[in-house]
Order: sequence, then C-alpha cells, then structure tokens
Amino acid sequence: MTIWLGTPGVEGLASVAEKLGEWQSDGGPVQLHPGDLGWFHRFGAEHTANSVRLWERDGQTLAIGLLDEPDMLRLALAPTAFEDEELAQQLVADVAPERGVLIEGTVYLEAPTGARIHDLLFKEGWDLDQPWTPLQRDLADPVEDPGLRVDVIGPDDAPVRTAVQRASFDGSTFTDERWHAMAAGAPYGSARCLVGRDGRGEAVAAVTVWSAGPGKPGLLEPMGVHRDFRGNGYGQAITLAAAAALRDDLGASSATVSTPSFNVGAIATYRAAGFEALPETRDQIRRA
Repeated sequence: MTIWLGTPGVEGLASVAEKLGEWQSDGGPVQLHPGDLGWFHRFGAEHTANSVRLWERDGQTLAIGLLDEPDMLRLALAPTAFEDEELAQQLVADVAPERGVLIEGTVYLEAPTGARIHDLLFKEGWDLDQPWTPLQRDLADPVEDPGLRVDVIGPDDAPVRTAVQRASFDGSTFTDERWHAMAAGAPYGSARCLVGRDGRGEAVAAVTVWSAGPGKPGLLEPMGVHRDFRGNGYGQAITLAAAAALRDDLGASSATVSTPSFNVGAIATYRAAGFEALPETRDQIRRA
C-alpha cells in the first residue's frame, strides 16, 4: 500500500501529541516525545503544524517527524514500524534533497536507536554526528526533597519563568508571548513549569516537565540555572523538583532528559539528581 506523507494541520496537533505519547515506553529507545512538540509550540500553533510531518499507511500513522530547524528532522516511529522496510525506504527517499522535507546542503536526522532507516541512510552516504547522552530516573519510589522553594508557574507568573530561561541560555528568545503560545498547545495540558527560588526569594533555576500519560516516561525540556546563581547546587535541586512533579502530579513512570555528551557539567548535575546515563545516541548527518 502507498505510504502517504503530509502535515496534520493545527486541528491535528492534539492527535499527534497523543500518538507520540502512546509510543513512549520504559525500556524502549528514547525518541521524539509529546513534550518536544509542546516546547516547540512556543512558536505558535500554525508554525508547529507546518513543521510536523506524518507518514501514514492504510490510515495508520507509522512515523512522525518534527522539523526543529529546516535542516534538522527528528523522527519518532510506531513501535511496530522500527524494521518496516517499506517505511524506511520511503523515509530515505523523502529526506533526499529534491523531495523538500529537508533543505539542500548539510542536514541532520534523529531517529530512534534500532530503526531500519539508519542502515539505509549510511548506504546513501550519511555519516554520524556528535554524540548525545540520554539520562533517565526511575520514579517507582518517592523523590527526595530538593531543599529548594519551588513555585508552579501560571499565566500571571510567566515573566518570571521566561526571565530565568533567558538568563540560563545565551541567545534564548523565550519571551512572555512565547510562553503563552506554548501553554496554549495541547501537550501543556499535562505539563508543569517550575521555578526554584533561593532563601531570599530570588528566581535561580527553572524547568518545564512534560507528561506522555500516566505510567509513561516524562520529559524535562528545558532545564536551566540563572547565570548569576550557578555553582550552588540549584541545577540538582530543580531537577529533583522536576522528577517529583512528574511522579506525584503527572503519574510518570520515569523522567528522561538528553544533553550533548560534551556537556559534562549537565551530565554531572543530572547524575547527582539520581539520573542514570543510557547508551549514547547520535544523529545522522548528510554533508553538503
């Protein structure tokens, strides 16, 4: 049967998030999460819908892609489609320069470990890019107290959340308007924005956590510590608060986060908060 490629439209974004949630599982490969879609929604519903790609066969969604950038496609696959040869061949064909899913020149593709598409891309001349380290914490047991005052952010407190984000990441464009756009997306219905405060009430760290549904792995995306307050353990503390929110408020089975492997400071922070490193992953790159 023919595999259909298309976009969901704004009205289809909630269904895309729901499908991504269904595909998450503990013990399975880390792949595109509904929280990734939710975080991207800060750019607005229309832009998000236009950046999503769906591959369907006989009415069944087999793969979902998110164009994080015009040169970066992140793929999630249905659990039954990892070794689907027809799908893999179609995906490889669709990311060729002339097909328009990815731009011409140097481009990147993220697909879950074990997917057939990896082998086919290598045969087409794609290489491996820099390694990433996914980390995960099991949430079967209660999370220890972070030792930090933590506020759950609502619409009125959005300026606090966005200010910490901009102070945590150089070049961040996270504005109040973008927070409200993110919060208007379907995935945020099962998400929390948290801000940690020090003993003087200063906002020192922030994180957003995303659910894939009860009993499913949750996601931290993003987590940051204000540049003026680093070196005080606030990264570990807000990460513990994130894990607790996922477990106690959202019913997540585990908490997951990924960071470039060269970011040894971030990896150390997550480890200190009880996260265990999973095997490294690598995007694939097609050089110009």
